[in-house]
Amino acid sequence: MTSIVSKPWGSFQVIEEGENYLVKKIIVKSQAKLSLQSHEHRSEHWVVVKGRAQVRINDDIKILETNESIFIPPQTKHRLANNDLEDLVIIEVWHGNILEEEDIKRYEDIYGRE
Repeated sequence: MTSIVSKPWGSFQVIEEGENYLVKKIIVKSQAKLSLQSHEHRSEHWVVVKGRAQVRINDDIKILETNESIFIPPQTKHRLANNDLEDLVIIEVWHGNILEEEDIKRYEDIYGRE
């Protein structure tokens, strides 16, 4: 496993990386959310392992409870938010030919990132 990477909304840690896939553990702090974003070269699968996630896919909003999951196709606007009082823990699986943090297009970010 790699080291923990801190972000304004929480942290992530890469658990495993292989050919065309990458697995992360993501912790989203209480009342925090990631940017509204999309990825050109990868899809993502999110599995909630602790807490409750508010997930935006394009203009649809879903609430995912522990042990529920969702698939985000490439080039789809999406956002993950934690509106609860405890940390949200997600296992995220990337799949694609290019698996880089830089494969991100931000549309909206409460932390002022572009």
